[in-house]
Amino acid sequence: MKTEYCIGIDIGSTCAKTVVLSRDKRVLLQLLQPTGWSSVDTAEDIRRRLEEAGFPIEDGTAVATGYGRVSVPYADKCVTEITCHGRGACHIYGAGQLTVIDIGGQDTKIIRIENGAVSDFLMNDKCSAGTGRFLEIMANTLAVRPEELCRMAAEGGGVSISSMCTVFAESEVISLIGRGEKRENIAFAVVDSIVKKVSSQAGRMAGGQGAVCLTGGLCGYPYLRQSLSDALGCEVRTAEEGRYAGAVGAALCALALEKQRSAEK
Repeated sequence: MKTEYCIGIDIGSTCAKTVVLSRDKRVLLQLLQPTGWSSVDTAEDIRRRLEEAGFPIEDGTAVATGYGRVSVPYADKCVTEITCHGRGACHIYGAGQLTVIDIGGQDTKIIRIENGAVSDFLMNDKCSAGTGRFLEIMANTLAVRPEELCRMAAEGGGVSISSMCTVFAESEVISLIGRGEKRENIAFAVVDSIVKKVSSQAGRMAGGQGAVCLTGGLCGYPYLRQSLSDALGCEVRTAEEGRYAGAVGAALCALALEKQRSAEK
């Protein structure tokens, strides 16, 4: 029997995103929750929440992706983040030629899409510089939330952080606080540091055909997006559902898997 919906589960290092798509690719449900310390527990909580929302796992086809994808025992298949983020971005932005910048909790991915398929990618997963975790650490040091730090950064300037290492960069921030630098200026330096790191990576692949788009948890921060646009010399597009790109891509993979199974019967 053909399933009526497909489920994409993206368990990232900090947040888990779940999307349910109909067979005609309409979004039926979106779930967002902290990953917590156990991806296994998060996967079981997602199962429970899906059932409560009227989408039991048993009646759909599920694909898992992200940092904790192997911790989803009920997934019909696991697919890499690169494939899912690329496919999800193509669907969200309605384009087959894209450079996708995904700033995640523990890594940053730059994905080049040609004719709707991944043609190349870069991934910063050895250092937290230029990631959501870097922003979170710096925001904690300034005693603000990450989104507040980005708002403050728009009002600052004239300060820079020279170190790309998170530990040394945090020491620089503490020194700036100690000498009485305005928080807005420090916030500017933090965002500027992230933008320089990410734009350096993205610049190696951007500039081809198609748009540049931002996905991941930071895509809802206007100042960060604008700063990236300025650094790259082109508009960086974003969308409200951009943070769900991985889960959308996983759901699309689930739909393709379900169609393949139906054709084989």
